[in-house]
Amino acid sequence: VQLQASGGGSVQPGGSLRLSCAASGFTTNYYALAWFRQAPGKERVGVSCVSSPSGATRYLDSVRGRFTISRDNAKNTVYLQMNSLKPEDTAVYYCAASTQVVVTTLTADYWGQGTQVTVSS
Repeated sequence: VQLQASGGGSVQPGGSLRLSCAASGFTTNYYALAWFRQAPGKERVGVSCVSSPSGATRYLDSVRGRFTISRDNAKNTVYLQMNSLKPEDTAVYYCAASTQVVVTTLTADYWGQGTQVTVSS
């Protein structure tokens, strides 16, 4: 079982990135999928979550309207489109999966390895 995150990088403020997280060893159809982030010296926090099977989405207040989570069950993949990036979005981003309706740091069954996002001029 594995979650493989990719798509991180360095961008200037106002730029965009698209993160991808591909699952292997299990079928994402029955899992809620989420993105978390952890900045240096800070706790890991939930950024966005998409439930299954409803597809309902949730967002951290500070990213709502700028980030969009989506899932492609046929590809066993979850995405995070990040627009209008700000320096405070700088963090390591992790994907996670859970059989619960909402993924939290306590309910996650699987974690990806993390991908660095740096927003700086």
